[in-house]
Amino acid sequence: MIRCVAIDDEKKALEVIALYADRVDQIELVASFTDPVEASVFLEGNPVDLLFLDINMKGLNGFELLETLTHKPRVIFTTA
Repeated sequence: MIRCVAIDDEKKALEVIALYADRVDQIELVASFTDPVEASVFLEGNPVDLLFLDINMKGLNGFELLETLTHKPRVIFTTA
């Protein structure tokens, strides 16, 4: 099972990611976040295998978020 988290400041994008993740038996979407800082705190206590990560977010972009993580999972960048 691939444990993953989706992070995007647009709720509609998170809905689309959740829809597709639900179609793949090997993927478990454990959490979704619109706030990258909140996601960073969650990830420090809950390491995952994969991030669906938006690049352009307010406050902290996807690349900056990755730099804050001790455990760096694989990443699929999702951006408009």
